[in-house]
Amino acid sequence: MITVNLDVLLAERKMTSKTLAQRIGITPANLSILKTGKARGIRFETLSKICHELDCQPGDILEYREDESNAL
Repeated sequence: MITVNLDVLLAERKMTSKTLAQRIGITPANLSILKTGKARGIRFETLSKICHELDCQPGDILEYREDESNAL
């Protein structure tokens, strides 16, 4: 399962979701969908803009965790 750590990065950078959304050119509603992990995908262009604004790497935002329900 992929988890999104965007809220953690925003808190560390003391930036609001609204500010980030404005800077990268997406709606706050779409950013919220991404933050909560409800997004089914993300464009590389959007990911690149987020990384630029937050001065981070994609791996800082997206993290793979073993889904316990699928574990053997």
